[in-house]
Amino acid sequence: MNYIDRIGERLIVFIENIKSFGRFMATVVRRFLSLYSEKKINADVLVRQVYFTGFEAFWLVSIIAFGIGALIILQGNIILSTFGQTKLMYVLLVTVVIRELSSILTALIVIARSGTSICTELGNMKVSHEIDLLQSYGISPINYLVISRVFGVVVALFTLTIYFNIISILGGWFFTSFFYPIPFKDFMMHLIGELSVGDLLISVIKSVFFGFFIALISCYQGLQVVVARTEVPQRTIRAVVQSILAVIVIDILITYIYYLVL
Repeated sequence: MNYIDRIGERLIVFIENIKSFGRFMATVVRRFLSLYSEKKINADVLVRQVYFTGFEAFWLVSIIAFGIGALIILQGNIILSTFGQTKLMYVLLVTVVIRELSSILTALIVIARSGTSICTELGNMKVSHEIDLLQSYGISPINYLVISRVFGVVVALFTLTIYFNIISILGGWFFTSFFYPIPFKDFMMHLIGELSVGDLLISVIKSVFFGFFIALISCYQGLQVVVARTEVPQRTIRAVVQSILAVIVIDILITYIYYLVL
């Protein structure tokens, strides 16, 4: 009976957390729409967030994207050449990299770098009563701290995903030239022949949703810190785990809807 009671208690806590996060998300969206219409988004925080999340992650994204494009071509050539279907490498590059890996891997990089940073920063501000100080001056923490960070992460993740696709294509062409000396123009013509608007669209849509929920979850967990700094790493871990779960669930849903509509 005690075991059943504990399960019931955890389920109640889970439901309450979902409701709390839902209210937080609704507040952020509502405040964003009102601030956007009034053009009062904090430009300094927005620029710093885009710079940290996007520009400073370019080198890491470049290495991973180039390596992924190269590995897809390398493994694809080994497998497909035995069946005489080497042209399917372009299909593989579009399906695996552009549709899926570009947005997911970029999201994981952003979670590891920016998600943890946002949660830690807001958590420390909460412990040091900086949030209370803002409120005492009549400044909304959501307006001043959250919205600009959410918007900045969305913009940065969107940009990084496009950049990931470009670098992975270059990596794919570079390794393809080892097996089949092919001009870059011909490689791109074959690739574009397999690429559709839907492939690019699904990658972009995923990046926007991923960025929104990663930033939102990180901000929410950071603002949930109450008493001591020892809560900050605990909340940061929760932010990382929940962000990864959100990315996986959103990816499955968007992919399912894409193929359902297609």
